[in-house]
Amino acid sequence: MAKRILVLVIEDNRLVREGLAALLNAQPDFKVIAAAEGGSAGLLQVRETKPHVVLVDATLGSHDSHRLVESVRKEVPASKVIVMDLLPAQEDIIAFIKAGANGFIVKDATIEDFVKTIRSVADGADVVPASLTGTLLSHIVDQAVHRSTAAVLEAVQMTKREREITSLIAEGMSNKEIAQRLNIATYTVKSHVHNILEKLALHSRLQIAAHAHKSAPRSDSPTVSR
Repeated sequence: MAKRILVLVIEDNRLVREGLAALLNAQPDFKVIAAAEGGSAGLLQVRETKPHVVLVDATLGSHDSHRLVESVRKEVPASKVIVMDLLPAQEDIIAFIKAGANGFIVKDATIEDFVKTIRSVADGADVVPASLTGTLLSHIVDQAVHRSTAAVLEAVQMTKREREITSLIAEGMSNKEIAQRLNIATYTVKSHVHNILEKLALHSRLQIAAHAHKSAPRSDSPTVSR
C-alpha cells in the first residue's frame, strides 16, 4: 500500500474546513491529521504533526497568510504549502511564491483537480492553475526573489550538475522528468534540489525557476512558454 499523504488544513470557515477534511479523508491515499481555524493554531499544529502538505486559506481573517506560509516553510521546511483562494490576484500569487508557497488551488476547482494538485505538490512539483498563468511567469521573472542581496546570490558556487538541474527546473520539469533527462535516480535529483535551495536561501522550486530566469542574460533568455 502506498504511503498516505498527511494533510493539515488551515481555514477559518468551519464548514469549508470540515468539508475539506471529509473530502480528503475519503481518498485512499490521504489522511487529514489536523484542521485549524487560524494561523497561530495552524502553525502550532504544523510544528507538532509535521504534515506532508499544509492547505492554507489565503484570507485568514486578521491573520497574515503570507507570514504564516513563510513561517511554515522556515520552521518545517519538509512540509509543502498550498494556498487556497477564490480569485487570487497575480500580485498575491507572487507574494505567496516569495513567502515559499509550493502551489495554489482555486476554491471552485473540481474535486479531481483539487486532489491532483495536492498529490503533485506532495510529490515535489510546484503547481499554479492553468487559468492563472498567462503573464504570471513573466511577472515572477521580473519581481519574485528580488532582494538587496542579489550580489550574494550571484557569488553562490554551484556544481555543474546543480546548474543543470536549476535550468531544467526553470523549464518546468518535475524531479522525475529531470531524472529521466539526466539518467540519474529521482532521489539524487531531490538531493540536488535540496542543496540548491539551501545555497540560494530559497524555499521552493518556483523560486529556483524565478532566480534562474532573473539571472540569465536577457539577450540569451528564451521566451517563457505557456
